[in-house]
Order: sequence, then C-alpha cells, then structure tokens
Amino acid sequence: MTPAARVQAAITILDQILSGDPAEAALLRWSRSSRFAGSGDRAAIRDLVFDSLRRRRSRAALGGALTGRGLILGMCLQEGLDPVQIFTGEGHAPAKLAGGELGKGRQPTEAEALDLPDWVQPLWAGSLGANAKPVARAMSARAPVWLRANALRATPAQAIASLAQDGIVAQSFTGLPTALVVIEGARKVSNARAYRDGLVELQDLSPQLACAMLPTAQKVLDYCAGGGGKSLAIAARGNVDVTAHDANPARMNDLPSRADRAGAKVRIAKSGQIRGTFDLVVTDVPCSGSGTWRRTPDAKWRLDRDRLRDLVEIQAGILDDAGRYVAPNGYLAYMTCSLIDEENGQQVAAFAGRSEFELHSQRVFTPLDASDGFFVAILRRR
Repeated sequence: MTPAARVQAAITILDQILSGDPAEAALLRWSRSSRFAGSGDRAAIRDLVFDSLRRRRSRAALGGALTGRGLILGMCLQEGLDPVQIFTGEGHAPAKLAGGELGKGRQPTEAEALDLPDWVQPLWAGSLGANAKPVARAMSARAPVWLRANALRATPAQAIASLAQDGIVAQSFTGLPTALVVIEGARKVSNARAYRDGLVELQDLSPQLACAMLPTAQKVLDYCAGGGGKSLAIAARGNVDVTAHDANPARMNDLPSRADRAGAKVRIAKSGQIRGTFDLVVTDVPCSGSGTWRRTPDAKWRLDRDRLRDLVEIQAGILDDAGRYVAPNGYLAYMTCSLIDEENGQQVAAFAGRSEFELHSQRVFTPLDASDGFFVAILRRR
C-alpha cells in the first residue's frame, strides 16, 4: 500500500470508531476485509488510528471536523506535513481537499489541547494537581514497550542478550534491573526466542514497580488475577506459594501455559475454591483504565460518569470481599491502572475507615516517572 492509501484506510476506520465501534473491532474488521495489506501496512494504519485517537480533540480542532478526514488533516497540520500531497484523490488516496476544507480548522483551546473529555478534566486536575497538564500531554504520545526479565529463567543481562539475537534492543531500568525497555524491534517480541522460552514477559514498568513494593510473603492470593501477569511476577521471587483467582475464570485460561513457560508454580482457584487466609492478598481491580489511555485511547472517549460510578462501587465490593482472606497482621494490596483519585486514594481511605485495615504505604506512578499511570496502596490488617 502507498502511504496515501494507508491514510485513506485510517480515515475509514476512524469514521467507524467515531460512529461507536470499538477501535480493536474496527481494525480487525478492516484487516479481515483487506487481505492485500501486509503486516507493515496493518501496523502503520494502526499507528495512524491510535495516534489520532490519542489526540482526538486537538486534531479535530486543527482539522476543522470530528471525522476521519478532519483528524488526519489535523495530524498533517500538527506534524508539519503538506496535506495537499496526501489528499490527492489519485489511486487509493483520500479525495482532494475541497470547499474550504483546509481553512475550517483553528488552534485548539487550552482544554482541547489536553485531549481529555471535558467532564474528566476536573477529576484529572484534582487527582494530579500541578502534574495534571504534563501528564495529559505525556498521554498523547505512544507508550513504550516494557518487558520483565523472569528471574526463574534468566538474569536481566541474559535476557537482553537473547533478545538481541532476534534483533530486539532492550535495556534495564535503573531503578529496577529486571524491567527492560525495548528500544528497537518491539513488534518482534512475541516471536522472539526469549519470549517463547519464558526469559521475559510483557509487563509495563509501572505494575512492575508496584509489584516490587509488595511485602515479602510466603502465601499470596492474587484475587483479581486476570491474565496472571502479577501472579507470575510474584512467583518469580521464588519460595512463595501463589494462588490466582478471578471472578471470571475464563480470563485465566492462558495462565497455566504461561506459568509453565515461565517455570513458575501458580495454583488456580475458581470462585468458591479459595481456602484459608494469606499473608498477602493482591487486588488489581477493574477500573477506568485512565492510566493506560495512551495504549487504549478509544477507552478515553467511551468512559462516562455512570460507568465510573459503577466501577467505584465494584472496587469497594472487591476490597470488602478480598479483605476476608487476609491473615492477622497480613497485607492487602490494592492496585488500579487509573489516575483518578475517586478510584485510588479516596477508595482506600473509605475502606480503611470501615475495616480493620490501616494504610501502610501508597504510590501513584505516571508517565512522568514510570510508564503507564498506576496506583498501589498497601494496607495491613490490625
């Protein structure tokens, strides 16, 4: 595909997303109906779509319309590209600009430049204070790819060397050597020998740092395990008995094979099968995902107040349920991939006020000091 044809494909997909389709579904549908597109084409089109969703408000202002064409025109103006060279109408390129289309745009307002929904901005500012605008601007950029070097299989240096054999350049994070940022070759990771042999796992820096904060424990329950990334990270410490549980067991379907690949021992417990108490219970709860909006940018525009309210209620219920499994003097870790304080500090304070738990420590990670936005609080049972 030519660059202009890729742009037209992105316009088509963006229009579908703006009409209400989830981004992944729209991309998959286009891919299945466009067998002529190679892997490089699909990756480039995905980048165009996701970059435009990250900067939806600012690009719509610049492009003069909240449409696929408007967003791509806004991209051209934002990045100093000549739109006339792209909107040529030739072959599979977008139709020529017409009817004063090029002059309809304007500079974004201060609010539009943050690329956040209006209703989110007060919550964002109240949660992040002086960092609100810098974090919002950081969210408009593509997120880096992070790996966790699996201590059960290799040292960080061995993992880096193995990745290099497959053309992937990675380096350790200064504050946590097992966290590896991919500098080159990110799209090769899933086929790399280091990944297939369990030397590395895909995991963002922020949850890796949060897991590093967890107290040492012999018996651990990952209460909202999902795909099991934190279960595997905890098991990689060695000499720990890890049980994984999720309200939707199907989310854990791949965990046994992942654990086998990683050389980790993780027990799976379905609902009603949790027995006894634990030194540490980890709850990575359902949340708005606001800390990961640069990875899933359409979620930023799909969230609304009612859904946020429902999530806060779900989180409170999970804390109450999970707390029952914490042994006396044991720890309860509460995690979200959110930057909204209603889901974070306020949620933890409310729980501590109605329970036998007291706050031990808490931390908010943002793209300014880690990678994704992430919150962790560790409470201790009195």
